Amino acid sequence: MIPLRNNIPELGPVIGPYTHAVFHGNTLYTSGLTAFGTDSQAKAAGAQASAILDQLTVLAESCGSSMKHLVKVTVFAVDPADIPDVRDVLTERYGKAVPASSLVLVSGLFSPDLRLEMEAIFALESSSQPMA
Repeated sequence: MIPLRNNIPELGPVIGPYTHAVFHGNTLYTSGLTAFGTDSQAKAAGAQASAILDQLTVLAESCGSSMKHLVKVTVFAVDPADIPDVRDVLTERYGKAVPASSLVLVSGLFSPDLRLEMEAIFALESSSQPMA
């Protein structure tokens, strides 16, 4: 099965060699998302986590999935002191649909005011994917 690629207009233009979403079978993979370009870009990690989860919600819904179908998330954080606030936001937003998760500490992201980047894997209802 050949992967299908889809950019989500609501997430803004893609600048660089990546795609917002890649479908393969009944699985949706996302590129890493940050708060870059949002009102939360220069705010604390908790606010950035909320902005990223908002983007993931838009992405999932535009691709025929939802946050309830989130299978796996990887969080890249620049400061271990941010972890409690990020966990609070994730706990609130996930509800009972808690995915598998990894947290990776990194030395920095592409913009110095970014505290987090998140990528995700979603389950899809069927292998038919919407095309942009």
